[in-house]
Amino acid sequence: MSSDEPIDDTAASDETFHPLGEAWQDDLEDVLDDTEYDAELGMEMGRDAMRVTEGELSEEEFHERYHDDVMEEFGEDGRPIDSPDDVDEGSGSLLSSLAGDESRREVLKKGAAGAGIASLGWGAVDQQEPEEPAVEDPGEVHPDEDATQWGMTIDLEHCDGCLSCVTACNAEHQWDEGANWMYVLAFEDGQVESPEPDDYESVHDFNYLVRPCQHCTDAPCEKVCPTTARHTRDEGGLVLTDYEVCIGCRYCQVACPYGVNYFQWEEPDVEREELSEEGVYDYRDRPVSRRAPRGVMSKCVFDPARQDGNHGEELVGTTACEQACPPSVIQFGDKNNPNSDPQRYQNNPARARTLIRVSTGLPSPDELPSMLEGVDSNLGAVTDAVDGLTEESIALAVAVQLTQEEYEQEAPAGDTLPDQEQTILDVVSTLQDHGLDLTSEETLSQLDLTVDQFEGPSEDVEVSTNADVAQERFEDYIDAPEEEFELLADIGTNPNVTYLGKQPGPNAHQVEGPTSYEEVGMLDRRQEALDDRTVGLGLRDT
Repeated sequence: MSSDEPIDDTAASDETFHPLGEAWQDDLEDVLDDTEYDAELGMEMGRDAMRVTEGELSEEEFHERYHDDVMEEFGEDGRPIDSPDDVDEGSGSLLSSLAGDESRREVLKKGAAGAGIASLGWGAVDQQEPEEPAVEDPGEVHPDEDATQWGMTIDLEHCDGCLSCVTACNAEHQWDEGANWMYVLAFEDGQVESPEPDDYESVHDFNYLVRPCQHCTDAPCEKVCPTTARHTRDEGGLVLTDYEVCIGCRYCQVACPYGVNYFQWEEPDVEREELSEEGVYDYRDRPVSRRAPRGVMSKCVFDPARQDGNHGEELVGTTACEQACPPSVIQFGDKNNPNSDPQRYQNNPARARTLIRVSTGLPSPDELPSMLEGVDSNLGAVTDAVDGLTEESIALAVAVQLTQEEYEQEAPAGDTLPDQEQTILDVVSTLQDHGLDLTSEETLSQLDLTVDQFEGPSEDVEVSTNADVAQERFEDYIDAPEEEFELLADIGTNPNVTYLGKQPGPNAHQVEGPTSYEEVGMLDRRQEALDDRTVGLGLRDT
């Protein structure tokens, strides 16, 4: 690869530019060397794509710097200037210019190196290929805050390491073993430690990182794709790969700072005939979901088939991993809507977790009136007569009422926190209808929800309203995470996954968790699947 545009000394091609470190970067270069495509071009474009997100290089400079080289290497330059949703499929691209009736995959030559997860680095994951393969200021991004932006808030401190999210993702998308679109990694970093997997008091004693694709608003992987295969979809801001347009150059693998891309280097474990059409294609009729065909890149997709209503309106606004999570630490939804699950949880994790825990323990609001028949209207009589009602649960339910917020936007489809809150409020309303005055200072005092009687854990806690006291009640009831972070926030990718809990330090490394991947029929190292496999370099039949 040669470029007429001089490269800054500070961005010399031989320096370590990748956030996951020198070893990872060296592996990536080896991976590209095994393809038919220009490895040096891919590495330099990956480096500069990250410089764009960091604000060190403009989009225009980046596009111009590599345009001639990309045209020479690929015959087209489809890197995003306008939205890939507006691509004219008859525009004479590389794909449309292929001779004869052969499909794209019949004329592509692919290398045989695979990719997978090896170990936890400073807060992301490293990558490994088979040992013997057979063959400073981030740039500004101004997203449309009125549009839906699918994303997640993940509570790491209440994760139990059960791997249910991993198995659910695999069941829905059928990726090959070890090519995990979702990961749960137990770690320690010298500052925080995790216990031995056979010697611990609680699964919450471990430190976890849950790692899906971050679906960045300013995704560097998209910036290097010559064919528009990797693109950000207008609807919901999902970062996706069009399997019929991807040519397997793996440049996106280099440009991704998080190590979440996988190359499907052999025939998938699940045959194409086993995949439902409505699960593969999104509303634009682009194949962007389920496992990838051979020779194509894949990653976590945030379930576009669900978001498009292909599986029914009841699954819009949900993901398989979120629904499978027993402790409800994965909150998926519209990050641009303050009334959505991920935003509610992020803004007030103690209250959100109270909603989750209390709503499941209360009696049904529909059945409660019959339970209260003939019961006196005082706290003692009610708690004695109704299973699931204690002074604490009633106090927490009233605290939810005291801290209720009015939102301008409706809650998005698929969200559960609004329903859980409504369940609690319905119980409070039923108790009030029974004659229990839950608004009087006398009852609030009995429930320890008044300012006059408040005794905080220290003199630093000040309360001026009963709502302040209610919030402190949540904080006492729930051990809420104190830290909030985004992975690699400083490089300007604007990830749409927010973490609550301990951020892995620079010396973080993966350790065994309470549940092993083997126990749930999964692999946490793609290497283990690849070591025993070989694949020829012949062309794929269609």
